[in-house]
Parts: sequence; C-alpha cells; structure tokens
Amino acid sequence: MQAAFVLSPTTTSLRAGLRFGDRSTHTSRTMMLAELTELLRALPTSTDRESYLTAIVEGNALGKSTESSRRLTSQRLGELYGLDPKLAIFRALRRVWSADEPGRPLSALLCALARDPLLRATSEVVLSLPEGAELGRTSLLATLRAAVGERLNEAVLDKVARNVASTWCQAGHLVGRVRKVRRRVQASAGPLALALWLGSLEGLGGEELLRSRWARVLDRSPRELETIALRAKQLGLIQARIGGGVTEIDASGLADEGMQG
Repeated sequence: MQAAFVLSPTTTSLRAGLRFGDRSTHTSRTMMLAELTELLRALPTSTDRESYLTAIVEGNALGKSTESSRRLTSQRLGELYGLDPKLAIFRALRRVWSADEPGRPLSALLCALARDPLLRATSEVVLSLPEGAELGRTSLLATLRAAVGERLNEAVLDKVARNVASTWCQAGHLVGRVRKVRRRVQASAGPLALALWLGSLEGLGGEELLRSRWARVLDRSPRELETIALRAKQLGLIQARIGGGVTEIDASGLADEGMQG
C-alpha cells in the first residue's frame, strides 16, 4: 500500500491548483463543509473569484455577523477550495458537486486534501484505522507534531487536532462527539471521478488509478471501485472501459471548461 499523500509539487499539480508548503487552514478552521455547501448552492458555476468574494463579504451570503468574519471566511474557503474557475481543481469539484449530491462531503474532502498539506499529513492515521476503532488523540498529535516540527506550539497543535478530527467527521470517516470512531464511508461516482482525476495528475493510469492514494479515501477495494467507475462513466464524468481483463480509465476531461454543468 502506498504511503498516503506524501506528495511533491510538480508543474502539473501546481497548475491544477494543488497546494504545498507548511501552511494549513486547519490551524483555525475545519473543512467548512456547511459554508461551502451554502455558497455553491447560492452561486452558479460561472461565478468568478471576485464574485465569490463579493457574495460572501458584501452580500453576506453565509450569514456572518461582521465584515472581518466574512472576509476571513472567504479567505479560508479560498485556501481550501480555490473558489476560482481558473483553477482546474475547482472546476473539477464544481462538476462532481453538480452531478452527485450524496458524494459532496467526500468530494469536498478530496479537494481539501489536495490543497491543505497538514490535513494530508493526517490521512494515514485516520485511513489506516479498522472500522469501529477509536482515533487516538495521542497518535493524531504525534502525526501533526512530526509534520510541523517546532513551527507550531502545543496549544495550536491541539486546535489543529480538533479541527482535523472535525473535518474527517464531516466527510464521514469518523463519528462521535468526544470519542472519534472510524466508520466506512459511502463511496459514489462523484468523489471517485475526482479521485481518479487527482490520480491522473500524478501520471497514473488504468487500474493504478483505482489503487491511488486518492482512491483510498473512498474505503473501497479496486474491484468495488470498478462498479462505481462505470456509474461515473454513465454520468459523463469519466471515460472508461472495464471488463474482460481490461481496465482503461480516462478522467482527464473532468475539469475541461466546456464540460461544466
């Protein structure tokens, strides 16, 4: 099994909108699924970055009480999701968001993982847990401490741990208010298409895409993902030919500007 999300920047990934470095939205926020859901419900796919900012700050589309909180919300959502149709990853997110409503939490998580290096660093400690096992706070903090070194103090690390745990709960991998227990998520066509697209940015193809670090987020075996990939094909999200010992998958068109819904 691949180590989860040990990524190095490439021209392709940077151009697509993946983020690298040592900054993390999770020092102050979770993946903000409720805010993202409300914002994408309110605004069409053609909305540009400046219009997202205007809607949040001037139109108060997310119901924040002060201008400073509205600006901060816009900044944090931009960090996690781009909120800019010039970014391929945001175009891909909006496409699967429209096509697959039940898959939205996992699609949001995949985008957040692609754009938040510190969240990526916690993936292994969560994804490797057996179903029904409790996420140990000590293990999570140790993972975060190894990722950031001396850059963050213990109080900030403790806050990051809470925010990260909340994000994995919002996505469905963990349940519980105090004890965070591992649960198997419900994979569907939208997040699988996004996972396949992210894998293609790494140069993977065919069955490799079904075994990628991104596909692992969906808690399904490659064989199970084959069935879901055919559903993604039916929705027009990917091209695929699976069967008879052949696995051909092309998710490269997911972010094509002419295919946005």
